[in-house]
Amino acid sequence: MVKMLSWDALIEQCKNCTKCGLHKGRTNVVIGRGNKSAPLMFIGEGPGEQEDKQGLPFVGAAGKLLDLLLEAHEISEDMYYICNIVKCRPPNNRVPLEEEATQCLDYLRNQVRLVSPKIIVCLGATAMKYVIDRKGKITEMRGQWVERKGFWLMPTFHPAALLRDESKKELAWKDFKKIKQKLSEISNNF
Repeated sequence: MVKMLSWDALIEQCKNCTKCGLHKGRTNVVIGRGNKSAPLMFIGEGPGEQEDKQGLPFVGAAGKLLDLLLEAHEISEDMYYICNIVKCRPPNNRVPLEEEATQCLDYLRNQVRLVSPKIIVCLGATAMKYVIDRKGKITEMRGQWVERKGFWLMPTFHPAALLRDESKKELAWKDFKKIKQKLSEISNNF
């Protein structure tokens, strides 16, 4: 069991982290953005170039597409929090190595406990692997809800995949409709 940290302690630990080699190339540690008590949490893979420069997740081209999807589905900024599996940019935006992701998972678990969302959406295969199913395939699992430990979990395509492959946009649109529906259901239960 990981020791629960306050936001300040978590941020401090992340900023000083040297658990894996990713810290050597970082400009900024990228912890998260959004409402720290949101009912909806998005988890991505890791920071890219723009995220590393600005110290915020999903601010590059993929982030702009994510913002458009959220806006189109009327999911306001106060409803979500966004973070990543790894907090430092992998070289050349490669997929985080197993040991890099594993070293950051306690930080992510702490973020989940602090935010305490009802819904967690994994953006892409890497997030799905470490949060939902180590052996799962995003193409088979995307758009499906899994209830676990009091959370509603759903994997969907990473926005960067939508930029590379237009054919995935319609499927992602359907997933975001499901996310909006689940958010409405949960809001009505309070």
